[in-house]
Amino acid sequence: MAPIVHRTPCKQSQTLNGITESQVFLKLENLQKTGSFKIRGAFNKINRLSEEECEKGIVAASAGNHAQGVALAGREKGVPVTIFMPEATPEAKVMATRQYGATVRLVGKSFEEAYAAAKKEQLFTGAAFIHPFDDMAIIEGQATVAMEMMQQCPELDTIVVPAGGGGLLAGTALAVKSLNPSIRVIGVQAQAAPAIASLFHGIQNSAVPFLPTMAEGIKVKEPGKLTTKIINAYVDDVVTVSEQEIASAILFMLEREKMLVEGAGAAAVAAVLHRHLPFHSNSTGVIVSGGNFDISKLNACIKTVTDISTASSY
Repeated sequence: MAPIVHRTPCKQSQTLNGITESQVFLKLENLQKTGSFKIRGAFNKINRLSEEECEKGIVAASAGNHAQGVALAGREKGVPVTIFMPEATPEAKVMATRQYGATVRLVGKSFEEAYAAAKKEQLFTGAAFIHPFDDMAIIEGQATVAMEMMQQCPELDTIVVPAGGGGLLAGTALAVKSLNPSIRVIGVQAQAAPAIASLFHGIQNSAVPFLPTMAEGIKVKEPGKLTTKIINAYVDDVVTVSEQEIASAILFMLEREKMLVEGAGAAAVAAVLHRHLPFHSNSTGVIVSGGNFDISKLNACIKTVTDISTASSY
């Protein structure tokens, strides 16, 4: 993966150090190619495809970041790519996916509807399907984020990871527990779409909310079977954050770290910023998973924070 994937910085946040009374390091995957970690898994999977598997093209479904990763990896492989995305996908993510050379089809109101359309296309065309999270090659690719973090910051005792379908969280847990089982892995989800958190804590799916969220990149109703199995075996805990907390984390990153990150990318920051970790950590790694924020939604983000002075005071 080295020829195409950036080794992103792991930057200490002095402000978060003061808030948490510990050392906090931000793994800046928002600076990754395509603006998120997703290129890692997509490239790892697509690079393994045989010529025969690629003959009829590649198809995928995505809320945005996986689409860009698949589009770029497919372009590098020289294979045409078709991506199915929900109709409400931020325009910035749609345009970026097209600029990487993919054909984009906007279908349905949710990731699940886009996914169903993509699978139908695969059956009709015979194209290679690139799952956004429930594939071992995808999970292994995402695991390289944690592998880099442990090399860059060997003193880490906790890694905090945003989770939607669970590919990044599962990959992180596998890497961490294989290399240093004493490091704790904490997943973070939006309260509006907490499928993994609910399963982890034994809550029935019928009681789980699935609501609009500014963290659309981790809004997944049904996490993967493979990712869920790995998460249940190796993750230490999964917590949730509110829309207000996600919004304040976006503003924190903009004001104090001078970086614009998307809602999913800010979720793990929100968990640390608002003290949702279930135990004290002396050295915490936080994965900032993506930076593909739709700038037109910044005012809505600001309005979500009822007391803007709170976000400005960090």
